Amino acid sequence: MDLRIFTEPQQGASHPDQLAAARATREHGFSAYFRSDHLMAMGSRSGLPGPSDAMVSLAALAAQVPDIRFGTLVTSATFRHPGMLAVAAANIDDISDGRLDLGMGAGWFEVEHTAYGIPFGNSFGDRFDRLTEQLEILTGLWATPEGERFSYSGRHWTLTDSPALPKPVQRAADGTPRIPLVIGGHGPKRTPALAARFAADFNVAFSDLAVTTAQFARVRAACEAIGRDPAEIVYSAAQVVCVGADEAEYERRAAAIGREPAELRETGIAGTPDQALARIREWADAGVQRLYLQVLDLSDLDHIALLGSDVRAAL
Repeated sequence: MDLRIFTEPQQGASHPDQLAAARATREHGFSAYFRSDHLMAMGSRSGLPGPSDAMVSLAALAAQVPDIRFGTLVTSATFRHPGMLAVAAANIDDISDGRLDLGMGAGWFEVEHTAYGIPFGNSFGDRFDRLTEQLEILTGLWATPEGERFSYSGRHWTLTDSPALPKPVQRAADGTPRIPLVIGGHGPKRTPALAARFAADFNVAFSDLAVTTAQFARVRAACEAIGRDPAEIVYSAAQVVCVGADEAEYERRAAAIGREPAELRETGIAGTPDQALARIREWADAGVQRLYLQVLDLSDLDHIALLGSDVRAAL
């Protein structure tokens, strides 16, 4: 089981907060530091000092923290023109020497779009079409051989004679430049089909084990339908994490993120280290290969340390 730290900076985190958390992620043995890509806090949090652009943030973190991977979970296809996103992601891949994963989604949080003047789209189907075109453009730009040109004509975007530069550092199995793409979601047909075409990592977030494994099965079937080996994809889940060395510490951490201890034990990776380990092993036994542990309090670096020493190390 691969364990990654996953954060939500829009809830209230400065760059120094994120840098400290990323350094703790590396120090305590986790393979990657991921962050959300949102522009407004959710719930009752103020979000101060305000949102940080995910691409700018990851570039800065990757330049300062070696060894571990970085990524988004996930970037909305509504936020950036795919041509500019292809350039930014390739730049970060260069800065990090090939340590970027790019999580992509259709977008769902309408209020942050209206607040910052970003077109949201008329429907989920419209946004899903945008996501599909964006993935086709990203992979097309990256895979175009140097010296050749890339053109694309879609309903949402048109590119004409692009030099398709720069290229990512990383390469796909066939040798073409490619940043690993994380794709997730719960849709029963279009989402598995999209994952079969593009995903290096298929993620199901904040769902129970039965829902998660059922969606994995749909993705495997979609891979087989297009002749792709389902084993080429890593099957992952994202779960909130809240662990304390004892019950009192656990309850204190649950209160700090505004959650009830009993509810967290039911829906997340929570409790004492032994209880968290039991839940992780249950997921591993069911075929989950990677867990993104959602750490909601970035000021509590001791939490990441405990997760590293008493949970990750025990695996």
